[in-house]
Amino acid sequence: MEAVTFPNGPVAMAGNLYLPAGFDPQGSYAAIVVVHPGGGVKEQAAGLYASKMAEQGYVTLAFDASHQGDSGGEPHFLEDPATRVEDVRAAVDYVQTLDYVDADLIGALGICAGGGYAVNATMTDHRIKAVTTVSAVNIGASARQGWYGSELDSAAVPTLDAAARQRTAEARGAEVAYAPYVPPEPDENTPRDLVEAGDYYLTPRAQHPNAQNKMLFARSISKMVAFDAFHLVEDLLTQPILMVAGGDAGSLWHTTRLHGSVTSPKKLVVVEGGTHMDFYDVPKYVDRAIEEATPFFKEHLTVKPADQD
Repeated sequence: MEAVTFPNGPVAMAGNLYLPAGFDPQGSYAAIVVVHPGGGVKEQAAGLYASKMAEQGYVTLAFDASHQGDSGGEPHFLEDPATRVEDVRAAVDYVQTLDYVDADLIGALGICAGGGYAVNATMTDHRIKAVTTVSAVNIGASARQGWYGSELDSAAVPTLDAAARQRTAEARGAEVAYAPYVPPEPDENTPRDLVEAGDYYLTPRAQHPNAQNKMLFARSISKMVAFDAFHLVEDLLTQPILMVAGGDAGSLWHTTRLHGSVTSPKKLVVVEGGTHMDFYDVPKYVDRAIEEATPFFKEHLTVKPADQD
């Protein structure tokens, strides 16, 4: 693994590039860009998946989103869906500049909100030839409808009102307000997945100083609520897609809705007993996702033989 930087417009992106065993700089490899969850960083689940896919022979790139982690972009701690989708495109730009990457053989793999962003980028960037989601979340739908998808979209209106008041206050000099990605003090009403998310992000299990469990409240919410990662997926996604999720995940509805809308070649894998967070670092579930992703990418990202004279 080597640390790399690459541009997304004016923003300097920070990434970790993973190379397969026996790497030959004169060779030709397929590449996979790995998109981290909301609130995550490249050193957590994205890096784990990138390293495991590199073990399968791919050049892989895990990177920090703009405004987050080691990447640039001000203000920091902004969750901007449009920018996060552009981050994926910028990552594709970068791997296509590598002499040992076949520019026609690039895939994307996204975890949680990164899955939604990866799908949205793949819909509109047909340089990406195949996409895999793991515990996918459409962050806009989640912001509107709640973790279980049981609320009406209009349930987000009070939150938008609060964000508007906060932004006005900040414009007048008030202290900037942050919102947590996962509840720092869960109670009996906290969804199981989010309790487990706190155990992942806020304990030595996967805690990282760059993943501080906070986003700019007013600026992020106003961008997230109107975003739909899967809008027009039935018409614009022509590439094959693999969707992996846990049968006991409260977020499963994102994956099943996506699967129901997609018209391109698709495969849905629901793993019995798995929760949302199990696929971040629990070996049994991560290994299952890799076992599914490996043949999927092998089928759709096969290095072409050199032209014969």
